[in-house]
Amino acid sequence: AATARRRAPGYRPPAGRCPPKALAEERLLEARASGPRLCVDLGMADSMTLKETSRLASQIRRLYGANRQAEKPFWLYLTEFVVGSLIYEECFRMNDGFSNYLMDTTQESYLDLFPLDAIVYLTPDSENVLEDIDPKKVYILGGLVDESIHKLTLRRAQEQSLQTARLPIREYMVKAVNTKNYHSETLAINQVFDVLSTYYKTRSWPDALKAGVSSGKGYVLPDAEK
Repeated sequence: AATARRRAPGYRPPAGRCPPKALAEERLLEARASGPRLCVDLGMADSMTLKETSRLASQIRRLYGANRQAEKPFWLYLTEFVVGSLIYEECFRMNDGFSNYLMDTTQESYLDLFPLDAIVYLTPDSENVLEDIDPKKVYILGGLVDESIHKLTLRRAQEQSLQTARLPIREYMVKAVNTKNYHSETLAINQVFDVLSTYYKTRSWPDALKAGVSSGKGYVLPDAEK
């Protein structure tokens, strides 16, 4: 019978033969060292119901999964992730292997981790349009799922004197005609991530918005209207 070949210490597979898991982890660690960085702010999680908290835990799982598969991933942080809190319990309950996720989780605030001038809080209510992704910046997503309270993120950022920005949805997309006349720029955190991740890879906002803004939000690219 054939015997397994032993690998020398420090062995790395030849280029092109790196196992997918190892390659994904290598890319994540590169992002940890050089950016870009994305942080989910869980400091408002107490304002949500159990159902909303479960939805947020599910969105965190989707966001992490998409980031792990990305060619150019972000390094992720969960801040104000308090041990024993509802969101803490739901993340471990709903996400197999959560403790092995390659990201930073902390009970501290992003204000304690990063310089103020490096922080950009992404909120759909900002007057500033996100034009590019800067690896030196840290992009904050508010850990909320209820559309009725999304203005909390803008208020929170303003109270903390933080730079804010919104995705360029209305700059690149048009309102689609729908029976409910419903148009929303508020996306789930995993949808925002899909936009950011696609843009960071392609440098195309139309491609990025197409990837993350579902038709149910009432916005489409202009060519999709024709």
